[in-house]
Amino acid sequence: MSGPEFAPAPPLTFVIFGATGDLTRRLLIPTLINMTRAGMVGDDLQILGVGIEAGGVDMLLGRLDSFLDTLPEMKEPDRLEAWQRLRSRISYLQGDFTQNAVYEQIAQSLKHAPSANAAFYFAVPPQFFGDIAEKLSENGLTDETVGVFRRIAIEKPFGHDLASARALNARLLNQVNENQIYRIDHFLGKETVQNIMTTRFANMMIEAVWNNNYIDHVQITAAELVDVGTRGKFYDTTGALRDMVPNHLFQLLAMVAMEPPNSFDAEAIRNEKGKLLKALRLYSREDAEKNGVRGAYTAGQLNGKDLPGFTQTNDVRPDSNTETFVALKLFVDTWRWAGVPFYLRTGKAMKARDTEIVINFRQVPFAQFPRAPSRPQLPPNRLIIQVQPDEGLDMQISIKQPGLGMNTVPIALDFRYADHFDIGKLTGYESLFYELFVGDQTLFQRADGIEAGWAAVQPFLDLWAEGGKPDPYAPGSMGPACADDLIGRDGRAWHQPEDHPAAKKA
Repeated sequence: MSGPEFAPAPPLTFVIFGATGDLTRRLLIPTLINMTRAGMVGDDLQILGVGIEAGGVDMLLGRLDSFLDTLPEMKEPDRLEAWQRLRSRISYLQGDFTQNAVYEQIAQSLKHAPSANAAFYFAVPPQFFGDIAEKLSENGLTDETVGVFRRIAIEKPFGHDLASARALNARLLNQVNENQIYRIDHFLGKETVQNIMTTRFANMMIEAVWNNNYIDHVQITAAELVDVGTRGKFYDTTGALRDMVPNHLFQLLAMVAMEPPNSFDAEAIRNEKGKLLKALRLYSREDAEKNGVRGAYTAGQLNGKDLPGFTQTNDVRPDSNTETFVALKLFVDTWRWAGVPFYLRTGKAMKARDTEIVINFRQVPFAQFPRAPSRPQLPPNRLIIQVQPDEGLDMQISIKQPGLGMNTVPIALDFRYADHFDIGKLTGYESLFYELFVGDQTLFQRADGIEAGWAAVQPFLDLWAEGGKPDPYAPGSMGPACADDLIGRDGRAWHQPEDHPAAKKA
């Protein structure tokens, strides 16, 4: 990140609930270091950590120093200098955030801060979201006056089903206004995701074919190499569907399929995303059974190491019916997308770390070119938006193979962010924090969008709650056979990580 192309965020106190937790040291503090280094925030940013653990600021700083010492990038002089600047403005309050006493201490800290502005970050388990919001409100900490803002930022999950999402939104909105709530989905901080709108709406040749006349189907994949690991207790009660689909994958789907907004202000964009999510077809039980599959990884080898099966993982019930993989076939019931299936899949302990959106275009109506026995028809054009890793775009087209005759061969026109821009060593939270601090909600989810996403997956949750086991799949694969059957019965196949142009270069 080079010199700023933006004004630094206004002065504020960033209050982090859960300051001694893993999220704070692994993501939040490195993000703030990057922002300090890039000039996105100034030396008027104060950090107030709140945690249940006994100790003072020296305890917190010691933990942060120990973790940061393990990061290779922290050997860079400019990052070290940014950390020292930031470090001097960190303070810590020990207390139980379900009790009023800690909020009285926060109020006193804000009274003596250089600015009355504050953003409250809930880096805590989701069962405390409503409690903290209510305590902040009861103690007057969410009250805004002219020239003073108070905002809350909440990590997913936003509920665990439609009913709980509605209840959480109602509880939050009973304490603060929607324009004070910043629901964070870290996928929306990724450059490639933000670039989806630019790719579509700044390029006439792309937006002109962005409809069911030219697009055959869309695939969205979020495959993870890692297994459940030490998160067995959380994952056994959550599963792949709840963990990834109504938030991450639906946000990617919304960016791909939304209508052009009439402006790029936050509410115009969130209006279009909300309308798109509300247009997702709501399935009956029978439809859900036909259009969704799930799996759980078995014991096996992953990256050369022995991996226990999901149900043998610590803190996972041996008779668990929870899925570590899910694949869905969905439809968006709008004029633009009528008849175009959207295939979504996500899972753990898979073959590759690969988050991508694959736009598969229709076949040409008539191809008079010679056809090789191994390739009886021209491959369709594809636009591949690679979200992570190796962020970029690829357009797969057919060209004439050199030599006599008119033989065709597929090639890729590829773009890699890293070849043109310095985007390394960022957490993906930098743009989210900056927009939280300046008050731009473009990259944050709204209550109606959250609830529309849960409404679309609720039929699958209800179906799978009736019983049955997820299909098994081997670690290091791309999921169970039922996922291939889901897309295969439509005469289609999943795009594979090894088919990606970047993978072929490696």
